[in-house]
Amino acid sequence: MVHAPDMTDLSHMAVEGTTFAVRVTPNARRAALELVDGVVRISVTEVPEAGRATEAARASLAKALGVAKTRLVLLRGAASRDKLFRLE
Repeated sequence: MVHAPDMTDLSHMAVEGTTFAVRVTPNARRAALELVDGVVRISVTEVPEAGRATEAARASLAKALGVAKTRLVLLRGAASRDKLFRLE
């Protein structure tokens, strides 16, 4: 799994119980993460099969927040581009 060099620092948002609306773009040319109008947009190079793109998005979000990826719980959107994560 490759982490994006184009990462937005979201460490100021790393508060327990916070939910993050995420829009994932799988199969991108390069991985990236940006914050647009309150929605975190994550591009991952992984394909959307067997949850690989979701796990890559979780890892990218965790890195941007500066937390362990195991602290991010997927609440909604396992098979969708629009996902909702909560920081535990």
